[in-house]
Amino acid sequence: MSLDKPNYFFCGIGGSGMLPLALIVRQSGARVAGSDRSFDQGRMSAEKVAFLANQGISLFAQDGSGLTSAETTLVCSAAIEETVPDVRSAREIGAPILTRADLLARLFNAASRPVGIAGTSGKSTTTGMIGFLLRRAGLDPTVVNGAVMRDFVRPDLPFAGALVGHGPLFVAEVDESDGSIARYSPEVAVVTNVTLDHKPLEQLRNLFAGFVARAQRVVLNLDDPETARLAAPLPAGRAITWSLRNPAADLLATEIVPGPDGIDFTVLVPGGAVLPVHLQVPGRHNVANALAALAAAQAIGLDLATAAAALSGFSGIRRRLERVGQAAGITVIDDFAHNPDKIAASLATLREFPGRLLVLFQPHGFSPLAMMRDGFVSAFATGLGPEDQLILPDPVYFGGSVERRVTSADLVVDLRARHCAARHLPDRAACGELLLAEARPGDRIVVMGARDDTLSTFATDLLHRIAIHA
Repeated sequence: MSLDKPNYFFCGIGGSGMLPLALIVRQSGARVAGSDRSFDQGRMSAEKVAFLANQGISLFAQDGSGLTSAETTLVCSAAIEETVPDVRSAREIGAPILTRADLLARLFNAASRPVGIAGTSGKSTTTGMIGFLLRRAGLDPTVVNGAVMRDFVRPDLPFAGALVGHGPLFVAEVDESDGSIARYSPEVAVVTNVTLDHKPLEQLRNLFAGFVARAQRVVLNLDDPETARLAAPLPAGRAITWSLRNPAADLLATEIVPGPDGIDFTVLVPGGAVLPVHLQVPGRHNVANALAALAAAQAIGLDLATAAAALSGFSGIRRRLERVGQAAGITVIDDFAHNPDKIAASLATLREFPGRLLVLFQPHGFSPLAMMRDGFVSAFATGLGPEDQLILPDPVYFGGSVERRVTSADLVVDLRARHCAARHLPDRAACGELLLAEARPGDRIVVMGARDDTLSTFATDLLHRIAIHA
């Protein structure tokens, strides 16, 4: 993998999308430094600070002091604004500026065999599954994910959101939220689903249609109306489709048997072959993710039966219904669910097994809350049972300009109108106290939300406090 410049500075380096790319660049031989607002505000974990140092990555305050040479390329996350001092410093000294998507797309498109995984939900897990299968097959891929892949975590690599390989395959989670999906030209394009998230649906349709049109092979979900529509006009042999219910799909999941810590199913393929699959990760949504990964493996050229058998070794993605632990009969779960589809999938998985749900949902911003308000209400009102409880703090906010026209309190009003037991406490710490006061043996506390590293710390702290008071 070749890079144009020897020096890179990542503004927002601690983010789930930025850190894996910074690791790829660092492990490719470039010098890397960075800044992050969470570091300045004391919210970046000591583990992450130490990890960056061990990788030879220097951390600076986000005050522009880290940029002193025009030979350094500034890489910005989508959330970084022109007023940020790092950006101003780069412009003053004439340093080139790239977005994260710019840099990732350059590396992706330059690869011999680029594989892009896109979709509103499921793409991080699907990316992890594909990377796992390719690694198992000895193909030594490079993988860039937006989440930590548990199978690649090592003592020296606790934040394994990236894997640097020496083979021709470059597997990357591709983001549509900022429109950057338009920059990627994959050999194999995987689209898990297309639903309202960060952009209006019509814009998403155009973005995903372009992504599919640029690919040589396409992997599509027939259970999602939008991706099924993408599949309809494609010539025979260009697409591999999957489904949990449509017998016209190339890969069809049947005989689904859910368990609390995994799920079993059978894959039917054209010609009558039957492939049993056991997953260590629970939920029907993970059956869909596994089908997408198997279809992608087939498109890449792996033997399907071998890939199906190998999936039993996949241990999951960090913060995807991750069981933090149990104390005093109370289970604490940490979950990345932050849009209506993800929330619905997580709740459907959890409701298949006994135990009252006490859910803390921290919206991942005021703008997403306003855009997806109706979807959030529907997901929680439908997915929670009569005994379950939902508690919402204020949306996560770390600075910058934002319009606060819809709040967590507004969401609670809507939910109560749907007879959902929902409460709003502005302060997350107060929400934690309420969860601890309400929890009893047999309950499951679920911490939901994105864009905030401290949610995992919050979940771990809840478990610790339950244990010491047991």
